[in-house]
Amino acid sequence: MADISIGLTGIKAAQRAFDVIGNNIANAATEGYHRQRVDLTPAYASFSNGVLLGGGVNVAGVSRVIDTLLEQEILRQRSALESTTQENITFASIETALGELTDNGGGLNAAMDRFFSSMADLAAHPAQPVWQNQLVSDAQSLTAQFRTLGTFLRDLDTQIRLEIENVIESINSIASRIAGLNENIERLQATGGSTGNLCDQRDQAIADLAKLAGVQTYERKYGVVDITVAGMPLVMGSGTERLVSGLTLNNDTGVATEGSIQYRTNIEGGKLGALVSLVNGELTTLRTNLDLLAQSLVTEVNRLHVQGVGSAGSFTRLDGWIMPSDRLADFQPAVSDGSFFVRLTNTLTGSVTRHAVAVDAANDTLADIAAAISAIDGLTASDAGSRLTIIADTGYRFDFLPAVTAEPSSTNLSGGLPPTITVSGVYTGMVNDTFTFSVSGTGSVGNGGLQLLVTDGDGNAVNTLNIGSGYAPGDRLDVGNGLKVALSIGDLDATAGDHFEVNAYVTPDTAGFLAAAGLNTFFTGVGATDMSVDRHLIDTPARAAAALGPEMSDNANALAMAGLKDAAVGGLGNVSCSEYYRRMVTDFGHKLSLNLSRQDNIEMMVQSLANQQSEVSGVDINEQAAQLLIFEQMFQAVAKYMSTYNSAMMTLMNML
Repeated sequence: MADISIGLTGIKAAQRAFDVIGNNIANAATEGYHRQRVDLTPAYASFSNGVLLGGGVNVAGVSRVIDTLLEQEILRQRSALESTTQENITFASIETALGELTDNGGGLNAAMDRFFSSMADLAAHPAQPVWQNQLVSDAQSLTAQFRTLGTFLRDLDTQIRLEIENVIESINSIASRIAGLNENIERLQATGGSTGNLCDQRDQAIADLAKLAGVQTYERKYGVVDITVAGMPLVMGSGTERLVSGLTLNNDTGVATEGSIQYRTNIEGGKLGALVSLVNGELTTLRTNLDLLAQSLVTEVNRLHVQGVGSAGSFTRLDGWIMPSDRLADFQPAVSDGSFFVRLTNTLTGSVTRHAVAVDAANDTLADIAAAISAIDGLTASDAGSRLTIIADTGYRFDFLPAVTAEPSSTNLSGGLPPTITVSGVYTGMVNDTFTFSVSGTGSVGNGGLQLLVTDGDGNAVNTLNIGSGYAPGDRLDVGNGLKVALSIGDLDATAGDHFEVNAYVTPDTAGFLAAAGLNTFFTGVGATDMSVDRHLIDTPARAAAALGPEMSDNANALAMAGLKDAAVGGLGNVSCSEYYRRMVTDFGHKLSLNLSRQDNIEMMVQSLANQQSEVSGVDINEQAAQLLIFEQMFQAVAKYMSTYNSAMMTLMNML
């Protein structure tokens, strides 16, 4: 009966081969399917009467035709492709929002150019309403651009964080499916069953998982595959660990296994890797840089604007911003130790006085500053609702002009009929200073050899002015750095040490308090999303502070603010606001270009690997048809063999 057994093994092998070939053909177009083959081995052989007898054929099993190393590389590259693609999708939306990489002439940089051009136009026409209105309009357009871009980046950040949670939920769902397939595969392989289709289903699930995050796979006994993500266990046999998102101590978004507080930010590959990288990297950098640019522009313009006045003149009332805290130490931008000066004008007598208000940044509150201002005759200040309000008494007006007062800060003149001294001009030096004018020589003003020796606060000689013979009393003499002095007819005594002093100010606020508190500011806000034009300026464009001189008709402040277009800003790395933004956009454009090139390269690599996979594991219908023909012939031959054997046995039995 051994001959019958041999035939039966052949029939069984052919039938199993038909099943495998049919399965291959049926799945020829199935994504992730790997071609299967039946593994045949010679059956047990034995010696009989010195002759080696074969036992037929055994079906050792059904195996998948697969190149493991190739499959792992495909997973890695597809994961990288998905990550790069997601980054480029996000970059494309940011590029559209920036509006700088197109040729439509829009964008934030163009808005800044228009603003500074309007400021230059105001400098040319400081008192004309049309240019004041144009400046305010262009400033509103600029702040709208900042808010739009800042809000877009903020909302994009929120969307990405929500998408991270959605992706993690998808990862957890796929991990559960893989764990279930692991369990079935392990059970079938342990009992000798065929698991090819189940393995393909699991591998396809792993491929889907790799699109969401970079994965590492580890094969175990009975076909089980364990999976980790960024070193964190995700699938272990038939069990899983859930992933969750959260914030690290540095406030970065990270991923951890549920129950752990060790959030990891080094997620590489897949959609999750791209999203985590974006929210912690490029997007955060863009938001930070944009806020820094907005804050620097607000600070620099306000620093100059607070000290000037527009054609509307000095103030009878000023309201600051509502501050988040009454403590100066909590102000943004920060306040430093120093002082600010209030210039008070008596509108009835025309007299002008300047009053210093000391600022202790660490300890003072708005109430302290309000009390110090209220101590000045002619002014009343309050801090209701953490907002500083200054109100001038009837007959008074105030401002913060750095312009020198018409009279010297102090005098020591001992002559019988001393001259009247008049100071004018706008100081253009580098730092606040006190200049001493000492009398030398003999004679009276306009006669003899009288001179004024001018020294700065450090005692350095600045200038020597002739006020003796050849000087026409009343003429203004140029001291330097924008200061001028004039003397009427009178007597001066050099031997008695006659001298006078003039306080000259580059800025009336060495503490930065006025801009921080929102007094006579041009812009409001501390970042891109809340940047705006001060409402007082919108209501009264004539408050655009073009002037610094006491006559309030000059354009010195408008010129200074227009000059900020090309001025280096320390907080921006010593480049101008416009240059900083250009570099920011250029760097982003360069990254986008590199990323697009990288995506193209990875796509070509993935396609090449897919072609190799198809050659190794794909189903060739023609090849399967040829295999089918071989096993069909084998089946027919074995059947013929068994029929012949049966006939021979019947004949033998009849003979007996």
